[in-house]
Amino acid sequence: EDTKSKVSKGGMKTKLLAAKIATAAGCDMIIAKGTDSNPISSMGNINKKTLFKAQIKDPQTARKKWISTMKPVGELVIDEGAVNALFSGKSLLPAGVLIVRKDFERGDAVSILNTKGEVLGLGLCAYSSDEASSIMGHQTSEIEEILGYAGRGVIVHRDNIAF
Repeated sequence: EDTKSKVSKGGMKTKLLAAKIATAAGCDMIIAKGTDSNPISSMGNINKKTLFKAQIKDPQTARKKWISTMKPVGELVIDEGAVNALFSGKSLLPAGVLIVRKDFERGDAVSILNTKGEVLGLGLCAYSSDEASSIMGHQTSEIEEILGYAGRGVIVHRDNIAF
């Protein structure tokens, strides 16, 4: 039962759901008594906490799992060469981007689509939608000239893509 008390904001059901999400993403989680004056420092006392261990041990796998849970803000439509590069473990370069859709900022999650409109994956974009639109279709060596600063060599780094 998920009840509320005068002190808590959610019941055990909510806490267990949070633990499930955190551990699936590779994070350890502790549920501790929040009414203690120093709940963080008292975590060494085994009687006052519940520890949930991460299900994913590899940090890169955990990161990709985390990325896969994000809600995409924008879209990048890519050419066949870029599709092949991504599925070979490479990053998404500006030259492979055909269309930038919707407004987004640097670091936002974007859907990566092929020319048929099929979603291939989700990635964290290294550029805003305006910047990505300016450099799409161009070589990495042209980024500084187009944007006025060096920037990153990729639109979405391979470590920031989840399929």
